[in-house]
Amino acid sequence: MPEPSGLHNFLEIVTKPDNIPIVGMLLLVLFFTWIGLKQAFRNDKLIEQGRQDEIPEEMWK
Repeated sequence: MPEPSGLHNFLEIVTKPDNIPIVGMLLLVLFFTWIGLKQAFRNDKLIEQGRQDEIPEEMWK
């Protein structure tokens, strides 16, 4: 009988009912980190172009 692979063990642990909210939380953290970094790089680009006054307008988009 073949032994379960590492991926099989990982998926078994991740899909347990107690761990599903933790996985969801990790996905949300990654999503909002991506949004924050995307906005930060956009603001940095505006600052480099000397358009600091437009940053608040960009933040409301």
